[in-house]
Amino acid sequence: MRIEAEGAMTGGAPNMIRPMPENGRPRVVILGAGFGGLAAAMALKGMQVDITVIDRRNYHLFQPLLYQVATAGLSPAQVAMPIRRILSRQKNVTVLMQRVERIEKAMQVVHTAERSIPYDYLVVATGARHAYFGHEEWAESAPGLKTIGDATEIRARILSAFERAEVTEDDQRREALLTFVVVGGGPTGVEMAGAIAELARKVVVRDFRHINAASARVVLVEAGNRILPTMPACLSAKAQRQLEGLGVEVLATAAVTHCDGEGVMLADGRHIGSACVLWAAGVMASKAAKWLGAAADRAGRTVVDERLNVPGHDNIFVIGDTAAVKNEDGRPVPGIAPAAKQMGEHAAHAIRALIAGNPVEPFRYRHFGNLATIGRKAAVADFGRIRLSGFSAWLVWNLAHLWFLVGFRNRLVVFMDWGLAYLRYERSARLITDRHER
Repeated sequence: MRIEAEGAMTGGAPNMIRPMPENGRPRVVILGAGFGGLAAAMALKGMQVDITVIDRRNYHLFQPLLYQVATAGLSPAQVAMPIRRILSRQKNVTVLMQRVERIEKAMQVVHTAERSIPYDYLVVATGARHAYFGHEEWAESAPGLKTIGDATEIRARILSAFERAEVTEDDQRREALLTFVVVGGGPTGVEMAGAIAELARKVVVRDFRHINAASARVVLVEAGNRILPTMPACLSAKAQRQLEGLGVEVLATAAVTHCDGEGVMLADGRHIGSACVLWAAGVMASKAAKWLGAAADRAGRTVVDERLNVPGHDNIFVIGDTAAVKNEDGRPVPGIAPAAKQMGEHAAHAIRALIAGNPVEPFRYRHFGNLATIGRKAAVADFGRIRLSGFSAWLVWNLAHLWFLVGFRNRLVVFMDWGLAYLRYERSARLITDRHER
């Protein structure tokens, strides 16, 4: 492909790539290197196309295990891998670490701060971010969990709370420091609450002399009438019993109306004093719908048709958490890793079909089940007719997450760390870093 820099002398867009490839190979631009974006890129391996993968970070993150980084079970390097390393053997891929600013559909160009990249086919897989339901000011007091930076920040807050409780002489302040509130009863909230309870009662309990870490209060707050609402009610009930067995207080039908550095206020007037509030209550899609000038649902996800196309643009695919799409039964496709991977593979197959002049089949989501872990030998799993809880579900959860983890080294190291944690209740990544070092 001939690349010519424009704008440096004319005042136009910097580093403009002329939309006229000399080699005649179609250009595929993929925005985002999460599960969906990577699946799309890998499914186009060996195709006579030029692929550009753009992501604002240089790593692919295995988000389902991010809560374990936040609770000192794993280190960041165990749940992430450089995008360039993953795609290094795929010769038709170029990786750019850039932040997308806008998309020009008429010209078929993606604009970043430093360059403009033309496309023949576009796959948008830019994921989602935290949603505070109109109260963005709560973000400072209640961080969410989407990035490695979020995870290390939360880990520092949790561990710092124990350290500060150890030295304070104020009983009321100590109580607040040893109270952890997790807002949101979905899988992330459930897993986070269970992990914090185990950390307090099994891992750090021997490390302190002036406090009893096992007395820490962990509260899981859910606005709905039950936790894990996407699972059958019987599994939600079992998950709640397993959490309560770990000492977690589960408060259902308890909407948060205010959040600050002193704790949370609930709709019924109760105030829970806490120096460590964590947010797992909702997500908002990226700005993709705005970039594309497309319709969006309440969560900001781009409304797409049955082929995952932006209506009227057969060469633009929106996938993963960025897309609002329904399955054959009319139910929304869930925002989970397997769904994103299936969408990415569908987008790649659709691009193959379009290049070959063949019709594109509608996307069909294949649901393989829902999993959520609560703690040691405690989990729930829903596979439709088969429903598991306790040790069997926990074993399935571990095997499934090891299977989907990218990289043999990461699988091996995580397996060894999990084995050590199982035998000795040990978590080796108990480091307070980043801004908390000041």
